[in-house]
Amino acid sequence: MFDPDIAPSGTLLGLLQRGRGDGTLHALAEQRGEALAALERCVLSDPRRDWQVESRSLYYARLYSELEGGLDGIEQHLFHPDDPLDTDEQRTGLALSVLGHLAGYGRRDALRLLRDYAARGGNWEWALDELALRADDATLRALAPAVLDRFPRDAEGDAALARAVREAYEPRPWRLWAEDPVHGERVRAAQERGSFDRWQRQMRPAGPTPGWSVRDVLRWAQEGLDGHPTQHRDAPAARCLAAVAGPEHRGELLDAARRGPEAARAAALRHLADRQDPDVLALIGAASADPSPVVARAALESFSRMRSVAALERARAWAGRDDELGGAAARMLALLGGPEDTARVLSALRRTVRAHGADADGLDVLIEGVGRLSIGCAAPVLRHVYRETASSHLRGCAARALAATDPSFAQGFAIECLWDCEETTRELAARYATTGDVRVLARLRSLAADPAEEAEVQTAVRGRLSTPEPLT
Repeated sequence: MFDPDIAPSGTLLGLLQRGRGDGTLHALAEQRGEALAALERCVLSDPRRDWQVESRSLYYARLYSELEGGLDGIEQHLFHPDDPLDTDEQRTGLALSVLGHLAGYGRRDALRLLRDYAARGGNWEWALDELALRADDATLRALAPAVLDRFPRDAEGDAALARAVREAYEPRPWRLWAEDPVHGERVRAAQERGSFDRWQRQMRPAGPTPGWSVRDVLRWAQEGLDGHPTQHRDAPAARCLAAVAGPEHRGELLDAARRGPEAARAAALRHLADRQDPDVLALIGAASADPSPVVARAALESFSRMRSVAALERARAWAGRDDELGGAAARMLALLGGPEDTARVLSALRRTVRAHGADADGLDVLIEGVGRLSIGCAAPVLRHVYRETASSHLRGCAARALAATDPSFAQGFAIECLWDCEETTRELAARYATTGDVRVLARLRSLAADPAEEAEVQTAVRGRLSTPEPLT
């Protein structure tokens, strides 16, 4: 995923990039010009490591509203001369989402920018989806000529239009345009073609398929790895083996898992692990350190999916290892282990943070395991991860674990979490934050009245506000 440049966690910019509640609180106490400069930098240069699991748009839009920030910087960014040439959604997606929330808050200048960008911008589909949620019918109908003129009236243009209609996240504009007396015929034709294309793709084979024998499947997996471009078929091959392999093929599969070609070996490992073969754990232990990344990855992924008692016992033996297999074993214990595994999970958490930092891969599973096992002495490590991680998703995991392990959470981080960028973290805070702090009740009331807030958060907030006894 994208690896942004993140400022230190103690700075205003670093707090805002991380989406922490303290970012909002510090920005509101900072000089307005400096706060707006930091906010604008975040919006124009998306700080998220993975936009699919991290939220920022509502967080930034709320701060824009509270600071009464202008949108000139966003406008210049959207209509930069490079916009038609840069097709990466990462450049403009966050800014457009922020504009969408601002339009929902009644900012007419945000709505105008979205409308202009949908008509002239490169990432027009995203802007149109935002408008579909906030604009009235008349505004959307007026955009039809500008959007449809992007597609030439020829075979290639009609195919591109059908693809745009089919892939639209929000169908509302296209449905309105399908009813338009001027443009409706062309849009309806694109809708019909999109449905036909989808049916064709479902009926048409996606690519080469293996023969129906164990040997054919293993050969097919290896042919994908040897071909150009390379195709990793070991996982689908393992699923095919589930259909064609019987008990009589066990010897052939064990031999392939021990000494077969890379992809065939990986496919056999995956299949044997799914079948809980009694010899597969020894094979996984050997394959996890194989020089071939295909074999090593298959071994680690296969072990991670296992749920047997034997796998759990082997995980206890492997959890102390300082390698990838040791990490996978510790994560299994975090997910499935019992009270007897607390020392192993805690040791793995400390070792991972010490060696790889607060954004290490797999850290979320270990943190969730610490919370599930209620390992109270892990609180200092969890607080460190909470403060330092650049991932708001991982910070949310740390907050949930702290709620289960740290008695001071309700009086500490829970209050800050009411302003967090992640809805699940705000929901957690609404359930835990002590009302002894004067800011908490005011924030709860603000969240309850905010039409942009998620339903789950508002349910938690209203539950706290309706509690007859004061919660401290």
